[in-house]
Amino acid sequence: MRPEDGDLHCGGHSHCGDDGDSDRRAVIAGEEVDLEKMIGYCGYRCHLCAARSDDPEIRQRLVDGWRKIFGHESYTAENVKCDGCRADGRLADKSCEARPCAIERGVESCALCEDFPCKKVGPLLATGPGMIVYCHPRTRDVTKEEYDRCMRQFDSMPELLKIMAKAGRVPGCVVSGGLADSEGEE
Repeated sequence: MRPEDGDLHCGGHSHCGDDGDSDRRAVIAGEEVDLEKMIGYCGYRCHLCAARSDDPEIRQRLVDGWRKIFGHESYTAENVKCDGCRADGRLADKSCEARPCAIERGVESCALCEDFPCKKVGPLLATGPGMIVYCHPRTRDVTKEEYDRCMRQFDSMPELLKIMAKAGRVPGCVVSGGLADSEGEE
């Protein structure tokens, strides 16, 4: 995939084979971006989303995939154009309740809010495999290309867990492999 399709090499994401210790910066569409600022309040990985593309054909393929996978009918290649929820620009999801709440509360992430998880962010909490199951049977014939373009940016749980572990809100072992890996350890 090309960078404008949402694919890139970045520090700290398992899809890159990186251990997460490198600088979390990447070049996206020729521009250096701080990936920490491209993680949505809800944990969405905005830097991976094709809605950020300047190419309307790429955005149309995203919209077509969202119709197939999620049943979204309201998005078009024009209105899906998004700069990410941390930017002051265009937003694809104008009905999102998590973004304005996080801004009002002054939190860098919903994971740092005293009310997390709440009904505003709850529907946005996801894992890639969980979405495949939740959206079944529409995901029965999803290709890797469709998943990469239309779903992987919504894999919010790993990002939220990293934020919570860094803040001491959950044990760090949940980020590195899960609680089962730490059984019997002191």
